[in-house]
Amino acid sequence: MSKNLKMMPLGGLGEFGMNAMVFQSGKTAVLVDAGTMFSDGRNPGLDVIVPDFSYLLQPDIDFKAIILTHGHEDHIGAVPYILLKKNVPIYGSAFTLELVKKKLEEFGLLNKAKLHLVKRGTQVTVEPFTFEWIEVAHSIPDAYALAIDTPQGVVIHTGDFKIDDHSP
Repeated sequence: MSKNLKMMPLGGLGEFGMNAMVFQSGKTAVLVDAGTMFSDGRNPGLDVIVPDFSYLLQPDIDFKAIILTHGHEDHIGAVPYILLKKNVPIYGSAFTLELVKKKLEEFGLLNKAKLHLVKRGTQVTVEPFTFEWIEVAHSIPDAYALAIDTPQGVVIHTGDFKIDDHSP
C-alpha cells in the first residue's frame, strides 16, 4: 500500500463554514467533519452551501468513514448530503451524534445510518488510520481534537477549540 498521505480540505480553509477535511492513504479516504456554510446573502434563494464531495465518490477512492469533532453546523451540517451519496460509518461524541440524528431524521436517513459513539481517549481504526479523540474546551459540549496515526506519522487535527483556564 502506498504510504503517501494526502490531506485535502473540501471546505473550511480560508472561510467560515463547510469544514470538511479528507485524509487519504493509497485509495482509502476518511472525511473529518462534514459542515455547511450559511449564505451571506450574495446568492439569493440559497440558504445552505455544502462542500463538493465528488472527490470522495470517485470509483478509485475507497471512502470509509466520517469522523466528527463536534456538533456545530459548520462541522456536521452536510452529513446527510454525503450519506445520500454513500452510506459510511459515522463516529462522534454523544452530544454530536444526537444533533446528527435530528438531521438524519429530517432526510429519512436515521434508520440507515451507522452511528458509533466515541468518548475521550477512544481509539478507532479505519485502516490505515487510527483516530484518537482528545477533549478540548469549546462553546459546545463534547468537542474534540483528533490524534490521527497515519502511515507517515501522527497528525493532530484540532477541530475548533477555545482557550479556557477553567477547563479540566
